[in-house]
Amino acid sequence: MGRNNIFNALKPPLAMILVQLIFAAFNVMYKLATNEGMNLRIIIAYRFMFATVVMVAFAVIFERTSFARINLRVLFQAFICGLLGGSLAQNLYLQSLVFTSATFASAMINLVPAMTYILTICLKMEKLAIGTVAGKLKALGTVIGIGGAMVFTFYRGIEINWSTNVNLLHHHNQPDAVPKAHDTGNFILGAFLGFLSCLSIASWLITQAWMNVRFPYLYSSTALMCLMGSIQGSIVAFCTEKNWSQWKLGWDIRLMTVSFSGILGSGLTIFLVSWGVQVKGPLYASIFNPLGLVFVAIVGSLVLEEKLHLGSIIGGIFIVCGIYLVLWGKSKEMN
Repeated sequence: MGRNNIFNALKPPLAMILVQLIFAAFNVMYKLATNEGMNLRIIIAYRFMFATVVMVAFAVIFERTSFARINLRVLFQAFICGLLGGSLAQNLYLQSLVFTSATFASAMINLVPAMTYILTICLKMEKLAIGTVAGKLKALGTVIGIGGAMVFTFYRGIEINWSTNVNLLHHHNQPDAVPKAHDTGNFILGAFLGFLSCLSIASWLITQAWMNVRFPYLYSSTALMCLMGSIQGSIVAFCTEKNWSQWKLGWDIRLMTVSFSGILGSGLTIFLVSWGVQVKGPLYASIFNPLGLVFVAIVGSLVLEEKLHLGSIIGGIFIVCGIYLVLWGKSKEMN
């Protein structure tokens, strides 16, 4: 019985860590696909298509009885989830990259835990309770985690000399997948779009929590969300990409990227995040986001020969400490 309790207690954090590991993996695959000239908006559309096929199959196998409970309210909530957590959030993030830089956009996305924390308090889904130990731990952990992400992003420090001598991009000419903008007005616009992307993701976590109450079928809700995301993402891709050859998939890195990012990066991660929101709440699911930044850096240094710096180590330690404090606060709150 004791082992079962320990395993049940470890399931939520392990699931959220797995989500960030998958994020790091398909982040590298995104780089490989764009290195081959593939349009990122088409990747987004394809990944939700692949995720839809897989999650519909799981829903048919495990939750067939849930289909009778699908009504207009559920479809509307799935549409909003697909928009906020899928097509809108990711396309806003990509446009933010165009107007700012990868470093700045990465830093912005780590504001999601803070935005989620504020929204959950405003909507009374979480208690601020700053006078209690649990409230102080959650607030402090959120601030430390975001601070660690900022240190990770903006402070480099000395270079950490270690390499696996593996670079999957080594034999390719890497184009400018994301053009750089130097205009101040564009940078401000890009920062605003990055802020909206974070707000979109935080709002998705809130909406997902509401959807879970009335429709607690995770396979089916994930399938519906991915279906809506694939429709929305396809419309955006069709409107912005006029070159039809971009949609061609062969037995190459393009197919590998969209299938991996679709089946695992969308299907599995949305399912796990939805489950995390269901059992622990939106704040819990969002607080692990900065950890993805650490995993991306580690994987990048292993297979892309990207350099690690002292700032990465210091920021990573702060991120882990911030997550631990929030988890500690949540456990005290539950007790």
